[in-house]
Amino acid sequence: MGRLITYITLLFLLAGCGASDKPFDLSDFQQQDYTPQYATGFEIRHNSDSSASLIVVRNPWQGANDVEQMLLIDPEKRFNNLPKKIKHIDHPARRIVCMSSSYVAMLSELGHEENIVGVSGIDFISNQYICNNRDKIGDVGYDNNINYELLISLQPDLVLLYGITGANSMETRLEELGIPYIYLGEYVESSPLGKAEWLVVIGEMIGCPEVARNRFLEIATCYEQLSERTRKTDSTPRVMLNTPYRDSWFIPSQQSYMVQLINDAGAKCYTCSAEGNTSQPIDMEQAYVWAAEADFWLNVGPYNTIAELIRQNPKFADIKTVSKRQVYNNNARQTPRGGSDFWESGVVRPDRILQDLITIFHPNLSTETSHATEGKNNLYYYQQLK
Repeated sequence: MGRLITYITLLFLLAGCGASDKPFDLSDFQQQDYTPQYATGFEIRHNSDSSASLIVVRNPWQGANDVEQMLLIDPEKRFNNLPKKIKHIDHPARRIVCMSSSYVAMLSELGHEENIVGVSGIDFISNQYICNNRDKIGDVGYDNNINYELLISLQPDLVLLYGITGANSMETRLEELGIPYIYLGEYVESSPLGKAEWLVVIGEMIGCPEVARNRFLEIATCYEQLSERTRKTDSTPRVMLNTPYRDSWFIPSQQSYMVQLINDAGAKCYTCSAEGNTSQPIDMEQAYVWAAEADFWLNVGPYNTIAELIRQNPKFADIKTVSKRQVYNNNARQTPRGGSDFWESGVVRPDRILQDLITIFHPNLSTETSHATEGKNNLYYYQQLK
C-alpha cells in the first residue's frame, strides 16, 4: 500500500511538472520555425524549452498598418498571463469554424475536412465534403447576422476570421464568449504562391505541420515548373480583364494576384497605375481601346455566353476577342447560389489556375505541361464563352 501511495504521489508530481506558472514573454519565442518563402503576412516561431509554437499574423486585411495578432499553441500549458492580442489553444484545433471558404479549401487540401464544424454561407461553398454533410455542419451566418447561439453549440476550438478593410465585428462577442480566434491574411497576398503558403499556418494549427509544409512544397514546385516552361514561348498575348460595373471598368495593378498569374502563364495584362494588390477604375474610352487590342478577354463577371455579354453592351460585338471567341470566364465551377471554387480551392491550388491559363494562351504548350496537374488537359476553373 505504501508503494502504491508513493507511486500515485510521484504521478501527481510529474503531472505538475507539465504545467507552469511562467508568464508569457515574447522573448521565449525567438526561434524561427518557419519563415515563408512567398507570403508576407505570417511567421511561425517555436519555444526551445517546450512544444509550444506561436503563429504571428501581420496586417491581415486591406489597408491594415502595424496590425499584429498571435496564436499560441501550448499543449503543455506552460504559459499564462497572456497579452490580449495573443489568443491561445492548449491542443491542436480539432473543431474549427471557417468564416471564409478558402479556409475550408486549405483544410480539405490537408485531408482534414472533418475538423470543420461550422462555416459562413454554406450555400456558397463548393467543397464536396461540406455539401455532403450540410446536416451536421453549422452555418453561422456572415457580416452582422451571426447566429451566436449556434456558434456556441458547435463548441469550436478556434474561429478563423477574415477582415475586409478592418477588424471583423465578431471580435467583441468572441472575446466575451472566450472563444479563441485568429485572422488569416491570405487574400491580401499578391503572390499566387504567397496565398497558397498560408496552408502551412493551417497545418500548424491542426497539428500536422510537416504534412502541410510538404504539400505546399509540392504545389510550389508544380507551379514553378509550369511557369518555367512558358518562358520558352515566342508569343506573348495581350489580356484584358473584367467588365464594366456601374459605368466603371476596374483594372488591376501590376502587382495584383491575377496579373502575376497571367504573367507566369506567358502573357501580358493591361494594368492600372495603382500601388500594391489593388484595382482602380480607368477611363471607359481607354478601356474600350485596350479591349479592342487584346488577344484574350478574361474574368467577365456573371456572363456564361457571348450573347449575354453582348446584351450587357452591344459595343462588345465588335471587339476582336468576342468575334474570335477568345473570351474565358473563371466561373466553370460554381454553386447554384453563385459561390466560386476559383476563389475557394483556387487559392490553395494556383498551379491548377496556371495550367488553365497556359491551356488558354498557349494550347500547343499545354499538352507538354498538363502532366504537372494530374494529367488533365481540359480547363478546370475556366470556361470558354460560346
